[in-house]
Amino acid sequence: MQHKELPRAQRIAQRAFANIERFLHIEAVSGIVLLIAAIAALIWANSPAAASYDALWHTPVTLGVGSFVFSQSLHFWINDGLMTIFFLVVGMEIRREIHDGALSSLRQATLPMAAALGGVAVPALIYLAFNHSPPEQQGWAVPTATDIAFAVGVLALLGKSIPSNVRVFLLALAIIDDIIAVLIIAFFYSGGLDYSGLGVAAIGLLMVVGLQKIGVGSAWAYVIPGAITWVGMLMTGAHPTLAGVVLGLMTPVMSMPMRDRPVDAISRFTNELLGDVDASGNKVTGQLKQLRLAQRELLPPVVRVQGTLHPWVAYGIMPLFALANAGVGLSGVDLSAAGPHWVMMAVVAALVVGKPLGIVTVSWLMVKLGWCALPAGVTWRGIMLIGLLAGIGFTMSIFIANLAFTDVGVLGAAKLGVLTGSVCAAVLGVSWGVWCMRRNSPAVRAEA
Repeated sequence: MQHKELPRAQRIAQRAFANIERFLHIEAVSGIVLLIAAIAALIWANSPAAASYDALWHTPVTLGVGSFVFSQSLHFWINDGLMTIFFLVVGMEIRREIHDGALSSLRQATLPMAAALGGVAVPALIYLAFNHSPPEQQGWAVPTATDIAFAVGVLALLGKSIPSNVRVFLLALAIIDDIIAVLIIAFFYSGGLDYSGLGVAAIGLLMVVGLQKIGVGSAWAYVIPGAITWVGMLMTGAHPTLAGVVLGLMTPVMSMPMRDRPVDAISRFTNELLGDVDASGNKVTGQLKQLRLAQRELLPPVVRVQGTLHPWVAYGIMPLFALANAGVGLSGVDLSAAGPHWVMMAVVAALVVGKPLGIVTVSWLMVKLGWCALPAGVTWRGIMLIGLLAGIGFTMSIFIANLAFTDVGVLGAAKLGVLTGSVCAAVLGVSWGVWCMRRNSPAVRAEA
């Protein structure tokens, strides 16, 4: 069968789009975009146009239907609205890892779980050692979180010479870290609960379960139940982004049941479509609908939806969050005052020292006591690399800082500490990784 030659402009466009798609799936790129957004926010907040930075994020954005009007700042819609989608993807990542990933078996998950707990407890204790007044102590959880995108992105910069199991261990640890961060937000930063909101959230979740039971596989059908769940969480006083985690954990890991396997169904519907060249429009439309349904169910919802949302989160929501939250005006942060000074120092020390100390020490104890073993290909140098990179706490740490502090000066100092500590952790991690690669290179081993 002879194929038609596509127009030159179309061929060029297809190649360009294919290259862009490949580029967007490089893990290091999303981390670079996030870094650029953070730098842009810092420059903007400390430029002569600093007033426009604050004015932009305080711009009211109103949603209304009839007499019902809900108005909040742009900053609210980013941190409490769009970040729900970020947490939805986090929930899906956790769901996938529990189903068939690094958290699918207790034996496999024990060491990263223990390491993650050490990586939360030690930074929190270091932070509290620096700060003794109750208002500053509210930020104890700020340095406990790890930014998955940044940490895995920095690891990707080191190339394929780093064993794949080091990446798996880091990913598992960061996901467990996220679970702990979500629990911390739920229990320590959600204020008094209004239980009437739980009823609204329950209605949304029951709608989700009902749609799943009757076999509705289209993600668009779950937007309204998801929105109801979000409103319910907002009404309770808990942070509404937790709705995203709950919905992510509820996303099915198996495709919708069909009479045939999706692959077999695609083959059958394709043959029927090709065999009915002269079929009526209605029949062809029905066959195409069945074919699209079978194509959709080739991947389970948790994989399909996460894959669709990931580029929007990595290149849209997270950079926008960084742009809205990383703009710390240095003139507005008085580090000569005791409160802001010690908050910043505590966050930096906890991220740069506390994270690797907690992760490496607890991992060593678990292995020394015989309760766990290091994964194949992972050495103690690799565990140290993981510990250093886990100190990159950017997105989740800034998110928790916004919940922990109401004082603008202390909040600015906490954010500055997160930015400084994360940069230091990234530089130390890359330096350690490069040194390890050189130590493991054939030339160095031959000289030794």
